[in-house]
Amino acid sequence: MATADPLPLPPPDDDPIPETGYAEAARYDSASQRIVIMLRHDLELAIPVRLLQGLANAPPAALARIEISPSGTGLHWPELDVDLYVPALIQGLFGTRRWMARLLGRAGGQVRSDAKTRAARANGRKGGRPRKRPDGPSLPDT
Repeated sequence: MATADPLPLPPPDDDPIPETGYAEAARYDSASQRIVIMLRHDLELAIPVRLLQGLANAPPAALARIEISPSGTGLHWPELDVDLYVPALIQGLFGTRRWMARLLGRAGGQVRSDAKTRAARANGRKGGRPRKRPDGPSLPDT
């Protein structure tokens, strides 16, 4: 069995931000309610406003006024006093850890399915959740 030669690794780079991690332009698309960031190499990143910390309840006029930092790594909304880091947005981080935990927890808590609904109704017909003993597992149904 023949083995392929491993691909050569790129030379180490002191710049932690990939070349495409810089914003060249940014705009608010009111039709889709997304912030659209134009990155280098003709890449676009469109993120729903409702997912971005500090922007979810902002008026459209304020959302449309976006400033890009001279380095291209930051977006700033002066009327809202909101700053977002472009490389973090590329990685899917749309706010602080606390903001992301609350956002993800809310989405997870809202998950509904037919199977979950049927199971909850069946459990309700049996009298709800089984009682727990203070020192061990739940008591069996009688």
